[in-house]
Amino acid sequence: MFPWPTTAPTPEHRAAYAGADPRPYWLERLPAREPHRSLHGQLEADLCVVGGGFTGLWAAIRARERDPNRRVVVLEADRVGGGASGRNGGFLSSSLTHGLANGASRFPDELEALEGLGRENFDGLLADLERLGIDCDLRRTGELAVALAPHELPWLADEHKRLRRFGHDAELLDGEAARALVASPTYLGGVLDRTGSALLDPGRLGEGLRAAAERLGVELFEDSAVLRLRARGTGMVVTTGGGAVRAGRVLLATSAYRPLLRSIRRYVAPVYDYVLVTEPLTRSQWQAVGWAGGEGVADIANHFHYYRPTADGRILWGGYDAVYRYGGPVRADLDQREATFARLAQHFFITFPQLEGVRFSHRWGGAIDTCSRFSVFFGTAHGGRVAYALGYTGLGVAATRFGAHVALDLLDDRPSPALELRYVRAKPVPFPPEPLRWAVIELTRNRLMAADRHSGRRGLWLRALDRLGLGFDS
Repeated sequence: MFPWPTTAPTPEHRAAYAGADPRPYWLERLPAREPHRSLHGQLEADLCVVGGGFTGLWAAIRARERDPNRRVVVLEADRVGGGASGRNGGFLSSSLTHGLANGASRFPDELEALEGLGRENFDGLLADLERLGIDCDLRRTGELAVALAPHELPWLADEHKRLRRFGHDAELLDGEAARALVASPTYLGGVLDRTGSALLDPGRLGEGLRAAAERLGVELFEDSAVLRLRARGTGMVVTTGGGAVRAGRVLLATSAYRPLLRSIRRYVAPVYDYVLVTEPLTRSQWQAVGWAGGEGVADIANHFHYYRPTADGRILWGGYDAVYRYGGPVRADLDQREATFARLAQHFFITFPQLEGVRFSHRWGGAIDTCSRFSVFFGTAHGGRVAYALGYTGLGVAATRFGAHVALDLLDDRPSPALELRYVRAKPVPFPPEPLRWAVIELTRNRLMAADRHSGRRGLWLRALDRLGLGFDS
């Protein structure tokens, strides 16, 4: 049985985050800077990138490095480096398929190639950080996956075999060994993977990429939400509330926000994820927890938690709920959700009872660009003048660099091994239209929760979705 109770969180659980800062911890810690100007008037560009998150910034940097004479413009609706890029957990993974198990089920014939490309992208990202002078508190700590219920232990053993088969430095741990790494009474076993995984500060990564793009001559515009995308002559016109960019090519990096192409809206569902961050722990509190290696941790249920230490001695704790709202709205007022914060606090103190009394300093949420295959997908439109990379489903800190490069290759008509793969050429199974979309997602969430509570047994509904290639979790 899972350790999570069916009883409601207590007033003490709710008090633990009362008064917490609603801003993302990573962004709140960044030094103040002057905002970039918003777009006013008309301008011409060779490449217009819509979205100033990780994908958009990596694409803009690579575009200028390939051709320093290319005029590259980035349009961001809010703050460059914000959005999903600035509010995630900062887990860096080499996997392009949301883990080996997901890759093996969806791309078995290409998994070896995808693992190779993922390793290459991971190493290239580390090299780029050094070359571009980006200090984002990168830590090669490895990642610990933990089992909280007996039925999950065989999955851990299978995952360990998969990791070893693909050359990972992975170790299978029994409950005692897992608890020796991180002292939680909930752990029954674990797998520690030291290959292709790290932790970083996503706020500082976004700021570093922004500064690097600016140094390379990329023109950045903030507070410039794109309202319309249309073809004109041999190029495209990208219209904002204050102006327009006429560009030969457009790269869409819009994450969970409403896609500008109607043809891809059915592939992306904005699913909200929420996070708490503790106040800095004392030395004695850290001694009670252990965690000397500073690994990133995730449990392996359908509704899972992810958590990690921060550089200043806090614990970031997120996940579990995956909230889809009817119609898929993405708005700032949805970044706070009392019911989820209360449940997260309750689960935190079950995981770490020795930290009872610790308070949370930050709480926030945001939308993830979820797709049914759990990994980025690609495409082009308007005769190849528009390309996109979307659907990272919460594991995109490293994959955004790969996604940006593939989308740019599509625009530049530049051959690469990735473009030959079905992974790049195929689309995920689309979500149905509303109201069926909301009903399907809610039913699936309910059945996943039931599977977690009933020894992992997947009923008729989940087995049917498995056959269709539709997945959904937090």
